[in-house]
Amino acid sequence: MSAATATTGADAMERNGVRVDDTFAEAFPMKATRVLITAHNATWANHAAVAMTGFATSVIACGCEAGIERVLSPDETPDGRPGVAVLLFAVSGKELAKQLERRVGQCVLTCPTTAIYAGLPAGEAIALGRNLRFFGDGWQISKMLDGVRYWRVPVMDGEFLAEETTPVVKAVGGGNLIFLADDTDAALGAAEAAVAAMRAVPGVIMPFPGGVVRSGSKIGSKYPALVASSNEAFCPALTPLAKKTELDAATGCVMEIVIDGLLEADVARAMRTGMEAVLALGAAAGVRRISAGNYGGKLGPYHFHLRKLLAGEVRS
Repeated sequence: MSAATATTGADAMERNGVRVDDTFAEAFPMKATRVLITAHNATWANHAAVAMTGFATSVIACGCEAGIERVLSPDETPDGRPGVAVLLFAVSGKELAKQLERRVGQCVLTCPTTAIYAGLPAGEAIALGRNLRFFGDGWQISKMLDGVRYWRVPVMDGEFLAEETTPVVKAVGGGNLIFLADDTDAALGAAEAAVAAMRAVPGVIMPFPGGVVRSGSKIGSKYPALVASSNEAFCPALTPLAKKTELDAATGCVMEIVIDGLLEADVARAMRTGMEAVLALGAAAGVRRISAGNYGGKLGPYHFHLRKLLAGEVRS
């Protein structure tokens, strides 16, 4: 879910020539699960993961937010094959279950050589292979291993193996960072550096294309049918026109990163890591400010204060 207008405030810190606003990102409770996709080789595991996480940038219209958490080596997977860990987030366990079943059925079951397993140790169980087994048209069989049920579904390249259920846990969605820069090259450079650094943090995803969103939104619209609309305060083309703007005339481009995490501490760690990567680039790279989006603290219980994160005050 993309962020709303940031509360900048006059008091800001500066590092390496880049201002860090005295503001916070406001995030929301979500439900999440992790699944592990394995395949005959890394290429096909990645194909399945990419397809499964498509059209999953925002719960506003996609039903879920999903992304590849990381690539897994054979010694990290249940069946000793190459794999990919995928995280999915939704506003409710019911919606998450629906999105998971559809995406696994259409994108993993269909992908050559794949299998799918639960990737969390505990939580409320939802169906993973439990319903997809019926694709086997009566030829499917189950097997219990160490108290866990797996389903083997015959397919044209052999069998599709799926763990019966996967746990769902409480999670955090909507952590965010906003980078204000001289121009497109500078803004993209900052966002790309931040995403690259944050992808090394376990337990988080950046669900938008390439991890970056250019269409930061605010709640509501002049058009009643829309729940969100363009955040004009951060649109450079509107700097001389909008009644309220967060930009000066020299800011030519703004990019945002949205972060979802299994834990509050995961989101905090990722945000700090992303900011550190951008601050290392500095003003010499055309970066002017780092800010964040919030709703005045009224809607989401998770508040990630930028300056506190940089000071090492990461919640655990």
